[in-house]
Amino acid sequence: MAQLVTRVDDDLAAAVDRLVEAGVVASRSEAVRLGLERLVDRCRRDEIGASIARGYRERPQGESEVGWADESSVRMILEEPW
Repeated sequence: MAQLVTRVDDDLAAAVDRLVEAGVVASRSEAVRLGLERLVDRCRRDEIGASIARGYRERPQGESEVGWADESSVRMILEEPW
């Protein structure tokens, strides 16, 4: 397992210590690990989202792919007894 060493300002360290005291995290190390995991996950999700959006821009959905949904919605509304 790798070990990362970093410096943070006193206010941030104090805020992390308060989280430890409140039982939000077990230790400073857990707080850092959790923060890094969330950062990496957020970046991964952003990359996936950008890739999906790029795909739709490069190859937008056409009527043959989504038209049936509009037709189906109209039929369902017309069948309502109101």
